[in-house]
Amino acid sequence: MTKKQLMTASGFAILAIMLSSMPAAVAQLPDPDGKPADMSKPVQVYILMGQSNMLGFGKIKGGEGSLEHAVKEKHLYPYLVDDAGNWTVRNDVRNVRVMGSGTGAMKGFNNEWMTIKGNIGPEIGIGYQVGHATDAPVLILKSCIGNRALGWDLLPPGSEGFEFTDDKGVTWIHPGYQGSPERWEKGTEPKKIGWYAGMQYDGDVARAKNVLAELDKYYPGAKEYEIAGFFWWQGDRDSRSAALSSRYENNLVHLIKQLRKDFDAPNAKFVCATLGQTKKGDTDNGGKLLDAMFAVDGTSGKYPEFKNNVATVYSYPLSKGGSSGGHYGGNAETYMNIGEAMGQAMVELTKANSN
Repeated sequence: MTKKQLMTASGFAILAIMLSSMPAAVAQLPDPDGKPADMSKPVQVYILMGQSNMLGFGKIKGGEGSLEHAVKEKHLYPYLVDDAGNWTVRNDVRNVRVMGSGTGAMKGFNNEWMTIKGNIGPEIGIGYQVGHATDAPVLILKSCIGNRALGWDLLPPGSEGFEFTDDKGVTWIHPGYQGSPERWEKGTEPKKIGWYAGMQYDGDVARAKNVLAELDKYYPGAKEYEIAGFFWWQGDRDSRSAALSSRYENNLVHLIKQLRKDFDAPNAKFVCATLGQTKKGDTDNGGKLLDAMFAVDGTSGKYPEFKNNVATVYSYPLSKGGSSGGHYGGNAETYMNIGEAMGQAMVELTKANSN
């Protein structure tokens, strides 16, 4: 059934099902118009960081849980396909993904117009939402790798160390930025390893900057850019540590400020998403991370400086099951739902600052 047929008398029932299945807070998008962006305007760059949540494990092909099933059988995300059943393309949004371990070499994985290609992460929902709302070229730039903790691998410059006493009464020293090893017992001499606190942060930031230094290679015809915002979906590794989860709020606040400083983008917006398996009221380590993320939310949080420039997406109602540690079973709807919500949150922040 084509989209035109959906609007026939018999099609209204199907359309109602489609709309009722979508997250209520996310506006439905039209198909991309196929037009290129206005290249007289600076490219609006959105940098995506985190760990495996952000990477993209959403399945495209297969049965229940795949993107094809969601679109063709459940009629979700209709803007992703045209009337012929082909994946649509946003010719005004570039999708770029780079990766490396620590400060190691950069590997490129994506450099094309935004469309469905391979497994997906939240970048699809983000890119389509932001692209539709932005009257300028858009670059979605993902620079991250899996299995990294904010309190260790991704610790931003300027972060201070701390002490933590575990449930056995042992006090551990956790290092600040560039400290090594990951922890050591208080009163003992630390023995450095071939990794330091913040090594992944340094590498992810450097690789993103490498892309921007060759802007026209990643966005053909582009001559200038602005860092418009950051997207952050991370926390699984920290949730496995009582020490790191207790420090997550402090580290997240510092991360927001440091990213803006490192990219010389003091007005860039910041959107983070909670772990999909963690619900409000949880008191375990995951609950501590959720509380930390809501603490920085510009509307309901406790930092006045983040009003209208930081937003937190509550992922639990949008997830289709599973957990961050198991990549949500590869369910594409989870990645699409959360990506759409993150994208719309960014759009709302942009609107709030333009009024």
